Amino acid sequence: MEGKEQRFGVAGSALYAVATTMTSTGSVNSMHDSSTALGGMVPMVGMMLGEIAPGGVGAGLYGMLVLAVIAVFMGGLMVGRTPEYLGKKLGPREIKLASLSILVTPTLVLVGTALSFAIPGVRADVEDTSILNPGLHGLSEVMYAFTSAANNNGSAFAGLTSDTPWFNTALGLAMLLGRFLPILFVLALAGSLSAQDGVPATSGTLPTTRPLFAGLLGTVCVVVTALTYFPVLALGPLAEGL
Repeated sequence: MEGKEQRFGVAGSALYAVATTMTSTGSVNSMHDSSTALGGMVPMVGMMLGEIAPGGVGAGLYGMLVLAVIAVFMGGLMVGRTPEYLGKKLGPREIKLASLSILVTPTLVLVGTALSFAIPGVRADVEDTSILNPGLHGLSEVMYAFTSAANNNGSAFAGLTSDTPWFNTALGLAMLLGRFLPILFVLALAGSLSAQDGVPATSGTLPTTRPLFAGLLGTVCVVVTALTYFPVLALGPLAEGL
């Protein structure tokens, strides 16, 4: 029963785990590290989505708007029209800025996790000192730490001892870059859009207030996350769950 909370039960603990990772609360009512392999993957994926629904503190709105820009761009490609969003045209500059904003967090998570095992001296320290549960779950613990730090969350797989020089430095950089780099790219995107003149809606404009666009946006959110993180999830919680 280590890490479990009998007062709330499975349903209450699972609901709180999802709520605290889909936002940037970071608090817990049970230990996420004590969940099953697939159960622990759920809050991890919630953060990997970018805390976009309902949204992280100070981050959720612009995270979803960036994904909306990508969704409109993909919709424009499918119909062969120049994509427009809120009366503004989305050109190469806007798409590049949106893409850079989306790529920041996955880069920090994947590179940080990879370096933790790729650098010989760091790997020895991580495996001997930090990881409580070696093997596949150890990879999940390190990946969760970088995912939480880069997404400004604060929750953790508590089996990982992160009070080491490597993790203090690497997770600190992940917090700093994961917080401010997306903000800079989003501000640049906003500036680029605001400098444009508005264009009237035409019959070829993709409507963004209908269920069709909501479905497209949801698909983009899932596909972007799946393509980015599926390989490392397959090596960690998915493999452990099997």
